[in-house]
Amino acid sequence: MSTVIVVVIVIVVIVALGAAAFFARGQARRRGLQQRFGPEYDRTVESHESTREAEQELKAREKRHDELEIHPLDPAARERHLAEWRQVQERFVDAPEEAVTEADRLLVLVMGERGYPTEGYEQQVSDLSVEHASTIDRYRQAHDISAQAEAKKASTEDLRQAMVHYRALFTELLDTDEDAVTNGRANGAVTEHGTRADEPVAEPVVEPAAAEPVVSEPMADEPVVSEPVAEEPVVSEPVVNEPSGTTERDATETEARDEVGEGTEAKTGARTRSGRRTARRDSDDEGV
Repeated sequence: MSTVIVVVIVIVVIVALGAAAFFARGQARRRGLQQRFGPEYDRTVESHESTREAEQELKAREKRHDELEIHPLDPAARERHLAEWRQVQERFVDAPEEAVTEADRLLVLVMGERGYPTEGYEQQVSDLSVEHASTIDRYRQAHDISAQAEAKKASTEDLRQAMVHYRALFTELLDTDEDAVTNGRANGAVTEHGTRADEPVAEPVVEPAAAEPVVSEPMADEPVVSEPVAEEPVVSEPVVNEPSGTTERDATETEARDEVGEGTEAKTGARTRSGRRTARRDSDDEGV
């Protein structure tokens, strides 16, 4: 084999290995973007001419997000915004359109306090999609319904859905759970009942009631305890037979006494008759 052929083979192998490594890195980056952005990855790909352009945009979002100073809310701010959200929910009953508009405003306010830029809706979505990809599409839907509400084109059900969508992102921005948002208190906050807000208030009330049937179960078993009482007649049967034995003995003794009495009467009668005969003989002797 000539030297030229060997060199060509080596070059081909190196190129193939390089291409394989490049492809593997590309696949790894793609999987990373898909895992981080979730449905937002597919949405971005659909809105671009190629997957490469879409991935470049997503990587640009990551780079911009890393440069932002995102920080959590302090407990006091979290409690304040939870109270405000509760007021918005209460307002929905009488003025649903105004409540949806207020929910959108409150959400933007929380974004700003967390460190997110709020200069435009599209930029908000872009920045939020990096850390809140699972709820960013719900934010889009809520924002669209809010725009329809301003034009008086949203139904009450649409407005209710908008509130649910806003609440999903609001919950993540406050770093709490939906129970706390619904109750108007953050995790760790103490309610007027002395319980934590992240502990369902209803549970302590329901648990004793659920336990009551367990307490009453022994009452259902009482018939089993009373069964020995039903068996008492069996125990008393020997007592019932005792009078029979006593009667037989008494009858035997009575018969014996009667026999003795009859013998005594017979003897007494014999003595009486003997006495009478003796008296008659004495009387006859005197007559003579």
